Amino acid sequence: MPGRQVRVGIVGAGHFGRFHALKVAASGRAVLAGLHDRDTGRAAAVAREVRAPVLEWAALLDASDAVVVATPAETHFALAGAALGAGRHVLVEKPIAATLAEASALGELAAARGLVLQVGHLLRYSAEHRAISARMHRPLYLECVRIAPFKPRGTDVSVILDLMIHDLDLVLALVDSPIESVDAVGAPVASAHEDIANARVRFANGCVATITASRISLKTERKMRLFSQEGYMSVDFTARKLMMIGRERGLPIPGTGGGRMEDVTWKEHDALAAEHEAFVAAILDGAPVVVDAAAGARALAAALAVSESMAASRARAEASGLIRPQATPDVT
Repeated sequence: MPGRQVRVGIVGAGHFGRFHALKVAASGRAVLAGLHDRDTGRAAAVAREVRAPVLEWAALLDASDAVVVATPAETHFALAGAALGAGRHVLVEKPIAATLAEASALGELAAARGLVLQVGHLLRYSAEHRAISARMHRPLYLECVRIAPFKPRGTDVSVILDLMIHDLDLVLALVDSPIESVDAVGAPVASAHEDIANARVRFANGCVATITASRISLKTERKMRLFSQEGYMSVDFTARKLMMIGRERGLPIPGTGGGRMEDVTWKEHDALAAEHEAFVAAILDGAPVVVDAAAGARALAAALAVSESMAASRARAEASGLIRPQATPDVT
């Protein structure tokens, strides 16, 4: 559709919603149709910044060709489903929905209507993902660490759906095999949900991934280590660099019988802008959807498997006296 622009509406004017609005407003192929949020004051503040109107939900659908859903996870199904039902393309933040049944229903609705349904797993559009996947094709073991200081934002869900799901999705993008088993443990420390967690994921092809996520740390750290027959790789996402020891790339390492070491860095990359470019390209150009409903559902299934394993581990720990049972919040 040469010369056409997509009218995009944003539902949710919180932390991520604001960034989505900024990217749409800056796009050459999209027009920001408006914003909607239950908190009208917050919506108005973002709307002033991006010079777009605040609209009621029905009016936003009428004014838009596509909708970005950047609201709490438990609302994704209802909002994305309503938008798809109204014939609008949808970019929904991760996780795609709260349950696999909801994720499946959204995928089926989008397919039946011939609409784009894209899930906001941001790492798939990142420079680091390209750097890793270009060098490590058949990982045997992966170790991911993602820790950060506590922030109230995101505590409506566990650290699994808040932070760990990013690394789960990256692991799933690198490992082309079904999950065979999950062993996970975690604990709520500063919120009603798990704030720190570790999961060991075993795949049917023999690959193993160990993933740690915390939102109660004193520092921010994002690292990954991988090894396979291709070599060993260490990735520091914060420093934007990786080191690979193998036999195909880099400078020779004396005394290793043919081993080579490659140091790779990448520049700051606007993955969110790339995500929006991909969304618009899928709508206007028919480009493949990079993270479609199936990919979103696979990431959600992995996250739910971790949650189920963690619940079982907590029950055992409580029964043994290792941890105290979590108090039920008083909602009266």
